[in-house]
Amino acid sequence: MLHFNEMSYSTAFGEMYNMKVEEYLSDFSYELKGKVNLIFTSPPFPLNRKKSYGNYTGEEYLEWLKVVSVSLSELLTEDGSIVIEIGNNWEKGVPIFSTLPMEALLEFKKASNLYLCQEFIVYNPSRLPTPIEWVNKRRIRVKDSFTRVWWLSKTPFPKANNRNVLVEYSKSMRKLLKTNKYNSGKRPSEHKIGEKSFFSNNGGSIAPNVLTISNTNSNDKYIKYCKQNNLILHPARMPKELPEFFIKFLTEENDLVFDPFAGSNTTGEVAESLSRNWIAVESQKSYFEGSRGRFYLEENNE
Repeated sequence: MLHFNEMSYSTAFGEMYNMKVEEYLSDFSYELKGKVNLIFTSPPFPLNRKKSYGNYTGEEYLEWLKVVSVSLSELLTEDGSIVIEIGNNWEKGVPIFSTLPMEALLEFKKASNLYLCQEFIVYNPSRLPTPIEWVNKRRIRVKDSFTRVWWLSKTPFPKANNRNVLVEYSKSMRKLLKTNKYNSGKRPSEHKIGEKSFFSNNGGSIAPNVLTISNTNSNDKYIKYCKQNNLILHPARMPKELPEFFIKFLTEENDLVFDPFAGSNTTGEVAESLSRNWIAVESQKSYFEGSRGRFYLEENNE
């Protein structure tokens, strides 16, 4: 059952709030301190120009993120994680890559005293060529097709299990498992491969830290709900495969997932589908109203 009012709504597993993250943390952080297993989020990117979905620009972004990072890290369990996507940026007016996203990560890490567990690359093969001026018009750069996602934690050994995110075996690997034939022995790298090293069927391959995700969905229940109710679609919607990977990897059923910059609340929808408790916060009223369509249509279709 979906319960809704002007400032929040709740589902079987979660709650969504319409307010700035600073306001939410000021009012509710004491209730969550030490209880969140995973903070998964994609904050407004540190662009050099304002976007409709709201963002700080330039140096002010670094100062803002430093303050927020301390409050967020205090919410984590001792084995909890923060996974944060910080998008790429270019310097205004010149074909030069900005270092601001990397500076933002370092400021976030230092301010909250977290460990950097691993870097992930999220590659979108269907992403449109950008920046237009340098890629499409002058053709002096190649298109920017990936963003970085950073996994941080309070301890070097946070909760994690890569068995939960195994990748389907390739055709050649399935053949190898079937025939039990492999060219074992010493490699040029001097690494020795045993005869039985690759003959165990573990249900899939270990996932790499490069995730290939095409963000091409154009007809899900969220989009249908927004169109039916004349609500503005979030222009930077997150593909479901992204939070799904990290929620499976870093949490268990009934763990608590928190997204402080929820947008259209993809994180909440995925957490709900995986039986994780969740809390999401979004400051933009229009995106908050549209996000309930991720749950509302499903409830009405039962």
